[in-house]
Amino acid sequence: MQNIIEELLVPETNKGLFYGGAFHAASQPGEIVVMNPAKGIRFTTVPDASPQDVAAAVAAARTAFPGWSGLDAFDRSKHLRAFAEVVRDNIPLLAILESTVTGRSLREMTAQMGRIPEWLEYFAGIALGLEGESNVVKGGYVTLTQYEPLGPVALLTPWNHPVLILIKKLAAALAAGNTCVIKPSELAPVSPLAIAVLAKQAGLPDGVVNVVTGGPATGAALCAADDIHYIDLTGGTDTGRKVASVAGQRLIKSTLELGGKTPVVVCEDAEIDAAVAGVLFAAFVASGQTCVAGSRILVHSQIYDTFVQRLAARADQIELGDPMKDTTQMGPVISQAALERCHRFIATAHSEGGRQVAGTQALEMPSEFAKGYYIRPTVFADVRPDHQLFQEEVFGPVISITRFETDDQAIALANTGDFGLGVSIWSRDIARAHRLSRHIRGGIIWLNDHHRNDPRSVWGGVKDSGFGKENGWDALRGYLSKKSVVIRTEPGYDDWFAGSNRYG
Repeated sequence: MQNIIEELLVPETNKGLFYGGAFHAASQPGEIVVMNPAKGIRFTTVPDASPQDVAAAVAAARTAFPGWSGLDAFDRSKHLRAFAEVVRDNIPLLAILESTVTGRSLREMTAQMGRIPEWLEYFAGIALGLEGESNVVKGGYVTLTQYEPLGPVALLTPWNHPVLILIKKLAAALAAGNTCVIKPSELAPVSPLAIAVLAKQAGLPDGVVNVVTGGPATGAALCAADDIHYIDLTGGTDTGRKVASVAGQRLIKSTLELGGKTPVVVCEDAEIDAAVAGVLFAAFVASGQTCVAGSRILVHSQIYDTFVQRLAARADQIELGDPMKDTTQMGPVISQAALERCHRFIATAHSEGGRQVAGTQALEMPSEFAKGYYIRPTVFADVRPDHQLFQEEVFGPVISITRFETDDQAIALANTGDFGLGVSIWSRDIARAHRLSRHIRGGIIWLNDHHRNDPRSVWGGVKDSGFGKENGWDALRGYLSKKSVVIRTEPGYDDWFAGSNRYG
């Protein structure tokens, strides 16, 4: 039997929607074109699922829910560990598929894929330790708490880390006993289909993992489906507001991991080369297309000129090219629209007085990649807090550097704007770094590092960066409801209307 990922790597392969353990043709003929961003050409298509298709996928998840939620935690854990092994066996092919659809370098995707199974193994493990509490309260009553899964849940996943972010959500949801309907981004919807098939191959029952592809209307239909009981979204802040509104109207739980404008604070006592290396990764991994991309660099005036010079030199050395080549360090951005957005930011940065110190050289690509959505790592120095580049999320490899004099000024600059997801602080004085971290708003703060992620390390933002948590116990409990059971142990009974002292 041909490997599903090998099938999906063949251009123009459209397998359909995946639910109930099988691929299905969509109920309507609409399709979404998926591009190869490195070449700027069409790669394949996926169905544009209708509300009827969404309803069928949700029904499949409901059918599977009693069996999956009824399994003992040990048995679900075995399924998740088997799933992890199947994913691990397919890492090389998954990396190629991700690179093809997102444009990210194969070296980068292979490194990221190597850690994906850890999320499945972690949640398989901690779910076994999820225990209720008991207590004896006034009147001799025994109180017990029990955790219960929610039912079918919706996972809305982005295009920048299609497999990683999906598995982060999926592992917690499945470990808790829920069944899932996945709606991936229309820009990178192929690898989630592969993951659903791998789940079936690992032995997960039909209908536990389902995927509907499509555009915004498909996502809206899924969020509005009556039998969806939790919405977990990673996406833009505007989309997050819409999802939160729907969840609020329906009174169901939601977790939203949204946009960011991550400040990187480099103190004068930082190890400069380490900070430069950290900023390079923070700013340009995934071509700057991450929610925690280090895009607002704040540097103490004592080391400002040296830091700018070293960072600019290193940024200009980053090699762009064919994502499949080992020597390629950065690929394209995801789409023509993303490329044009980057160019608009660059033009505005120039008009507002920013000083471009990297990315000024003309970009020449081999003919095969001449139409790809490539842009050089671009760095602007002397950017002021009122500049667009300082305030707004680019979601591309275009960053700003701003000078600060005091810690209070660094805090004020870092807290500018409406986002609050990632922060990194570079200082040899760890006590000082801790003090700064207490005053800078953010859900994830790294000291002398950036973008470290682990299934045990809680992840989530504040303000316009969303709410709720991924990773850790918080994520698992988010996919559960907690029930209280109160047991009478005293003989006899109370009769309030016959004069008993029920509240005594």
